Amino acid sequence: MKIAEARVIVTCPDRNFVTLKIVTDEGVYGVGDATLNGRELAVAAYLTEHVVPQLIGRDPARIEDIWQYLYKGAYWRRGPVTMTAIAAVDTALWDIKGKVAGLPVYQLLGGRSREGVTVYGHANALDVESVLTEISDYVALGYRAVRVQTGIPGLESTYGVSKDRMFYEPADAAIPTENVWSTAHYLDHVPQVFARVREEFGPTLKLLHDVHHRLTPIEAARLGKSLEPYHLTWMEDPVPAELQEGFRLIRQHTTTPIAVGEVFSSIWDCQQLITEQLIDYIRTTVVHAGGITHLRRIFDLANLYHVRSGSHGATDLSPVCMAAALHLDLSIPNFGLQEYMRHTERTDAVFPHGYRFEGGYLHPSEEPGLGVDIDEELAARYPYRAASLPVNRLQDGTMHSW
Repeated sequence: MKIAEARVIVTCPDRNFVTLKIVTDEGVYGVGDATLNGRELAVAAYLTEHVVPQLIGRDPARIEDIWQYLYKGAYWRRGPVTMTAIAAVDTALWDIKGKVAGLPVYQLLGGRSREGVTVYGHANALDVESVLTEISDYVALGYRAVRVQTGIPGLESTYGVSKDRMFYEPADAAIPTENVWSTAHYLDHVPQVFARVREEFGPTLKLLHDVHHRLTPIEAARLGKSLEPYHLTWMEDPVPAELQEGFRLIRQHTTTPIAVGEVFSSIWDCQQLITEQLIDYIRTTVVHAGGITHLRRIFDLANLYHVRSGSHGATDLSPVCMAAALHLDLSIPNFGLQEYMRHTERTDAVFPHGYRFEGGYLHPSEEPGLGVDIDEELAARYPYRAASLPVNRLQDGTMHSW
């Protein structure tokens, strides 16, 4: 069996997605997600111009060798564009291998380590009373974990809070929207939110909060300490992760668990954070960290240092990525949580899939391979639409570090 064709499909069923479809000379094909929010066409070009020509004629069963070839064969290694492109190839090859073997991918990864994948949803609203209602809705659906975000009094808009609760997509304009930020307002408000949430829902519901990289280490330490009475499962992305030594300062001052890594693209981005036990959850994803092959390496390293997985799962990760993530989540020993933001009906129609949500758990498909596909005819009806993620400025107009 040889790779006969590989094509890049760009579509926008309510938001942009890039998908790689690899087809063999025997007609077996696999799909991989190549979506990089706000930079989709950069990955599409990288695949089309540089990667696809190198795939033709190769044995699709040689997943590890192809991964190493694409990684080491590029002099300019790593980075989000390169690693997202490699991830698309890797994921599609695992899909093919599962179909050839007649097994779901999780069986090829060692089988089940659990019965289902615990996921969390996003409760976000402009004010505290409204977010309590959002949390109630998720609890009613069977969620065991909820991420809580609210608007900040005194600020006109806040990243992470949307008008459409279930299908939140922050990339909203071709030229980035600019939000105004106040750390003082934020640090005063957030502990009050979680006090109300715990009062309303008690001690057992898993609660999470995303800081979105907006604090300095000492500010993050202050926030973590103020949230300790409310026993968060994690405080996510407290600071920009370029300066990883900053996490040591946070650790010195708070026991609130820390999660980070959705913007990481390789094991080297998180090696120090994991080996020095500066974080509790690593949030790298299949699509942005080199595919199933490389993400499993990250999770294996994390397992040695008592760090659990907590993979990113926002709406910019297509159902192809979500399907792949679930197979990996189900198999690893150190699984923590999986983010699960539901896709719109249009997206689900373009990407028919067999994974399902039941009783607070996501379950991967039992079909051979990943159990997800792309309807190319339907995808062609939704052309690419330029959209960028917002940026932050401080109240005096200074560009924020995030």
